[in-house]
Parts: sequence; structure tokens; C-alpha cells
Amino acid sequence: MQKSMILMRDIRKSYYLTNREEISVLRGICLDIKAGEFVALMGESGSGKSTLLNIIGCLHYSNSGKFEFEGEDLSDLKDDEILSHIRNRKIGFIFQQFHLIPKLTALENVILPSLYLPLSQAEKQARATMLLRKVGLGDRMGNRPGELSGWQQQRVSIARSLMNDPELILADEPTGALDSETSVEIMELMTELKNEWKTIVMVTHTPIVAKFADRIIFLKDGKVVDCQYQLRSPE
Repeated sequence: MQKSMILMRDIRKSYYLTNREEISVLRGICLDIKAGEFVALMGESGSGKSTLLNIIGCLHYSNSGKFEFEGEDLSDLKDDEILSHIRNRKIGFIFQQFHLIPKLTALENVILPSLYLPLSQAEKQARATMLLRKVGLGDRMGNRPGELSGWQQQRVSIARSLMNDPELILADEPTGALDSETSVEIMELMTELKNEWKTIVMVTHTPIVAKFADRIIFLKDGKVVDCQYQLRSPE
């Protein structure tokens, strides 16, 4: 049996306006995401998808509930240094708008997350070079983001997310800024990552993108309302 990467029980999250009015975003989320699984989160705007992804990524705290990451209970952990260590070493992030630094080359953008890794600069450069070749950009390492197309920038973003060899990849609308044909190319690349035993949790509004996942979890009004496993044709 596959072990759980993410285990959540009755996760709740609210925000408060300046007049102290409570805005409830997550209302008792329960999840069990296995190691090596590719999960898509779907739902209308305001359903809580991005908030849930941020809690999984140790970027936000929940107000209550149980949250385990690789068997470690993070439910009441508020130590930013420990959470930062988990983010830097165990989690890779892919964003809709790429978030590349314009003044840095593709190679330098990929190297950036490894700032605190105990590797020499030569070792970091070798790993970043390998990752850019892996995503098909071996001939674009010296280009800056403004010299790359949208799909090339997203591939740089994917390479960057892998720099610290994380167990978990979190992707927030990774194809949202791309056309349909390019979106399929990016999802095929992410499927390759899943086949290398990376666990992936992805937020998307697009059904054709979600179909690349092993499982689609539907959220509405801060609750899980449905879960669909994808049928795969035998190889």
C-alpha cells in the first residue's frame, strides 16, 4: 500500500475583515494524497482551491484541523524556520505567471532555489543544466525570460521547481497563461515527473488539463464535494 504524503482531517480556514467579519474559506476539508499520486483540484473561483494549496505548501496556516506531511504532524506548527525548511527541501512550486526574475538567465533562475543547499556552485550549475536539458531547453540556458516564449518560461519554472529534488510538486494553474496545444505539452511533461515518483497536486479550471491527473477532487464553498479517479488504458 502506498504511504500518505498529505493527510488532512477537518481542515478549516477563515479570514477576518477590518470590521472583524469572518470569511470562511475552508470548511472541514478531508484529504488523503498518496506518495506518487497526481491529484487535480477543481472548483469555481472562491471554492478554496488556492487556499488549500497554500496550506499544503506550508505557506498559510489552517485555523483548526489535522495536517500531516509525510507522517509528520504540522497541525499546530507555527515555527517559520521549520516550515521554511520543509518548503525549501521537500516542496517545489509551479505558478501560472511563472514568477521568473527578468534580469536572470534561465540557468540562473533554475539555480536560485538551491541557495542554501550544501553544494558547490559548480554542482548547482551542473544540476540546473541537467534539468533545463530535461525540459527541452538545453539551448536556451543563457536566455532571459523576456527572450523566451510562454511555454519556454513555464518549462524553466518546472525545472526550477525540481532544483532541490522535492518529493512534492504544487502547481497553481500551470497552464493558465498558455494556449491549448502548449498546455498539453506542459501536462505531458508533468506526467513524466509523476512517472518518476513525484507527488503532484495541481489547481486547474480546465477539464482537459485535469484529465492528466490520477484523481480529480472537486471543491465547492470550501468543501470537498466529489472525487473522480481517472481510468487509464493499459500500456
